[in-house]
Amino acid sequence: MLVMPRNLYLKLAKYLFFFGLALIITSYLPAVYYSARSQGGKLISRYLVETAETSVAPSSSEDEAGYQPAYDADLPFESRLVISSIGVDTEIYEASVENFEEALKKGVWRTPNFGTPVKRTQPTILAAHRFGYLKWSNQYRHENSFYNLPKLDLGDTAKIIWRQRTYTYAVYNTEEGTKITDYGADLILYTCRDLTSDIRIFVYLRLLEI
Repeated sequence: MLVMPRNLYLKLAKYLFFFGLALIITSYLPAVYYSARSQGGKLISRYLVETAETSVAPSSSEDEAGYQPAYDADLPFESRLVISSIGVDTEIYEASVENFEEALKKGVWRTPNFGTPVKRTQPTILAAHRFGYLKWSNQYRHENSFYNLPKLDLGDTAKIIWRQRTYTYAVYNTEEGTKITDYGADLILYTCRDLTSDIRIFVYLRLLEI
């Protein structure tokens, strides 16, 4: 039976320790840098809310869209966003423009004065930080922020659970800029592209009647 020398075990343990430490530090570097450069996230939050404040969707005389998916009493009553392809599974938080930061600190914010999955005379617009806050764990960041939003491809789907109904959407366009350009979408997701950039990443989706 081959017996490894004790000093070899010690060296291996040291290597594994420092390798694990490096992985942990690397995973948190974006959030640390983000917090330091953006005044604890306030700068990026400002960019996100500016999009909501300056967005003006075309008016419509219709009160409510016709299609609604089936009611399911087993679904949670809270509103949720699920994007399986990028690991997002989070509650959708409601807050006024004046109190938007309280929602963004938790995750995904539905911008007010726009549509909902039920009433689609205007698009539903959801915003979230990309890198989040230092207090967020790596898992929380991936599930509750738009960290991986740029990885969405055309045809990828997102689901919103709203009043115990599941609304399924498909991506048909993505772009970068400072303003929403397509208010014909049923759902718009957006986040800031970089740690201190005013450029946003926009993803436009259409509702699937399934």
